[in-house]
This record gives sequence, C-alpha cells and structure tokens, in this order.
Amino acid sequence: MARRAPAGPAGPARAGLRLAPALKAAAGPHPAPGEAGAVKVLMVTGEFPPMQGGVGDYTARLCQALAALGVDVEVATSRLPQASPSPAEDAPYPVHRTVGTWGWACWRALARLAQGRGADLVHIQYQAAAYRLHPAINLFPWWLRLRRADLPCVVTFHDLRVPYLFPKAGPARWWAILALASGARAVVVTNQEDDDRLARACRTPRFQIPLGPNLEPPEDLLPRPHASESGGGPFLLCHFGFLNASKGCQDLVEALAILRARGSPRPFALRIVGGTAGDSDPTNVAFRERLQARIAALGLEGAVSWTGFLPPREVSAHLLEGDLCVLPYRDGASFRRGTLLVALVHGLPILTTEPTTPIPHLRHGENVWLVPRQDPEALADAILRLAGDPALRERLARGARELGRTFQWAQIAQDTQEVYRVVLGL
Repeated sequence: MARRAPAGPAGPARAGLRLAPALKAAAGPHPAPGEAGAVKVLMVTGEFPPMQGGVGDYTARLCQALAALGVDVEVATSRLPQASPSPAEDAPYPVHRTVGTWGWACWRALARLAQGRGADLVHIQYQAAAYRLHPAINLFPWWLRLRRADLPCVVTFHDLRVPYLFPKAGPARWWAILALASGARAVVVTNQEDDDRLARACRTPRFQIPLGPNLEPPEDLLPRPHASESGGGPFLLCHFGFLNASKGCQDLVEALAILRARGSPRPFALRIVGGTAGDSDPTNVAFRERLQARIAALGLEGAVSWTGFLPPREVSAHLLEGDLCVLPYRDGASFRRGTLLVALVHGLPILTTEPTTPIPHLRHGENVWLVPRQDPEALADAILRLAGDPALRERLARGARELGRTFQWAQIAQDTQEVYRVVLGL
C-alpha cells in the first residue's frame, strides 16, 4: 500500500492513505469524473516507447495496469524524430506524440490537450533528462494555477536530478525541483531517500509508491545453464542498464582488472547487457566512450562483451545466463533503480553497493551481497568470494526472487489510483 508522509518537515513517519485537510482545501470542489465513474488522467512523459528509456518503459507499464483497473488514461509525450518509423500503437489507451520540444511552448500544448480530452488531472512522470534538462515542465503546475485552470497535477519523481538552467545556476536548480513539487497537488516518491529529502523542503502531500520492474522474465523462459557450468567457460559477470557515472560500471571494470592482476586461476568475463545510452540523456554516450577507452587501456577488450539493444526476451535470456549480476551503484543501492528491480524479479544472485539510507528489505547475505560504494578492491574481493561459493549464490538468488515478488504492477496501479482519488476528493 502507498504510504503517506506528513505534509510538513516533521519527519518520515508513515500512516495509511488519507486525505489531509490542507489538501482537501487545496483541491476544492471538482467536477465528478465521467458517467462511468472513471478518473480521466493525462499522463505526461518526456519519453515513451519505442524511445529507449526507463521512464518511458515505466510509464507504459503503469498506464497498462491503470487501464486494467478502469482508469481512463491517455499519454502525452514527445514527437518521434522524423527518421523514426511511426510506431504501431497497440496500447489499450491513446498515445499523443504531440510535443515537439519541452521548452516554454509545451505549457499551452499540454493544457490544450488535457482540456480537449476532458482530463480530470495531469500526472507528470519526472526525470530531468527525459525533458532535456529544460525547466519548463517544472513550472507547468504553477502556470496552470495562475491561469485558474481546474486541472490539478500529480508528480512522480523518478529521481531528484536537477534541470539545467544556465551556467553556474547553483541552488536555483534545486529550486526548480521544489517549484515542481510545490506546484503539484500531490507528489509520489519511489524511495525513502527522496522522501526524506523532499520532506525537509516541501509541504506538498507526499506518497511513497515503489517503482515496478520494467522487464520481467517470460514464464516459459527457463534459465540457460550458467556460462561457467557449460563447457568450463569463464565465470560470467553481468551488468544491466543504460550507462552513466552513477551506475558504477567503471568500478566494475577496475575490479575486473584487479582480478586479472592478482593472477586468479579462474577466468572472469563481463557482459554488458542491453542498450547503453537511451534516447534522453546525451551524457550517457560520452560516458560509454570513456568506459570503452578505459577497457582498452586496461587490455580487457577480450574479457568484456556488449549485447547492444535487444528485445525484452533476449535481455532476460542473457541475464539468466550470467553467474552473477553486478550493480555497483556509486550512490548506493536503492529501489529507485529499475535495474535493481529487474535483477530481483529475475531471481539473480546480486552483488551491489551499500545503500546511503538503510533499506531493511535488502539483507546482506540473504537476498543481496553488499560492498562499500566506489571501492573496486572490495568489489573484486566479493566477486572472488561469490565465484567460489555456488551455494551462497543460490541462496542470494532465492532471496532476490522472493523480494522481487513484492513489486507488483497491480498493487502499484491501485496505490496510484488512490492518490488520484485523494487529490480529486473522491
């Protein structure tokens, strides 16, 4: 169930979903939803399939689950590049690819679409890179309020990365995040770290709803034999997700070099699974190039392979083939990391880094193996330990699979629907 934090800075204590008096006053009277009683939602996202991006994949899965509950949901998203083929829209909800850029002109485009489609509220899926780091979307809820538009906004923060404003903007970038949060009628956060940070600075009612896995293993896909069990191949490490500095793949490469320098009798290989850059964040490309240069400088080209972007089924197959999934986040493991959720629902033995904020559900030695952040030596030690203990890896895999069952899209959609009812006073 979604958990609601106090509206003020008093702390992270939780209670069940309920309508706060301040929110009830702010919401005011609102026209009843359509005759069938369904709430009509315009879901706003800077990226959406076939664009590559975690926020887009999450939004598609959430909208599908909401539609199954009877929520009348439509999507507003970016136009595809001219060179891209028009996708076959087979979603059970309309997708409007109408926003050319996410600059100031997007305000009127979104307002016209929402009002023309009879939306009861707008739900913004926010990650700065998905909106090209432009701050226009951050001020959109306030623009609607100033126009006295009867169109409340809900915002889901996928992370609290700040937008670009101008050189040396400094604290103004964080103020842009606060403007988006304070202009909304309700805020959804996906993890305790972000909830704690917003609690200190924003009085908008907050609801904590975890992310869901963007990729789940097909029921008919049996795990292949692990690479090290089929013909005596190298012990296969897998890393998954778009590459950027915070994911820590550079630390994993350094750990691989350390293992080679130690003269380990067992060969190790690293497979980087899936697309590495995505369509939203151009810094991912530059990071990938630096990582490839470092791999070459360390003489590891023969030990590192890249699958490139693959259909979901093939991604699952590659993940299940690996001996160990290594996700050494530089800012620590967190449930805001969709790649961690994917590894959990696949039942993989996971080596990751200690969270910055304690997460009781992540239990060292039971469902994950935790090492200090940004420490390639500790990472190498852990890889060696886990490579030599198949029973420990199997225990971690069973624990990961059990924890992964708690991230269910049906429950995420129900909690989101309840937030809508709270905002609309239903």
